[in-house]
Amino acid sequence: MGLFDALRGRRRGGRAGADPAADLRYLQQWVAEHVGVEAFVEPKTTVTDVTVVLVAADGEWTRRRAGGYAGARKLSDRLKIPVYDVQKVGYPQRMRDYDERRRIERKRAAREELDR
Repeated sequence: MGLFDALRGRRRGGRAGADPAADLRYLQQWVAEHVGVEAFVEPKTTVTDVTVVLVAADGEWTRRRAGGYAGARKLSDRLKIPVYDVQKVGYPQRMRDYDERRRIERKRAAREELDR
């Protein structure tokens, strides 16, 4: 066994405490609390499994593991939302706009905190 074999072995199981049922419950709740939700499937990378990004109409988003491409399609059917391959269609502009608004809000809050 090499020096880093023990570390590599831990990563293969995914993140610690990964619970697909908990992820599904979270995503179901998130969809119920947001309007106009669409799913965007992200490919597997060297660091993460296949993930799904849910994006609401206002651009707010969340990301969770999807259980592969088949899991993402099943999730879409179960949640009754459209699903897209992010490699083909890209991320929606409203998601980038939401992130930019949040950045601006954080900067303002930090400035206001300094002014006090």
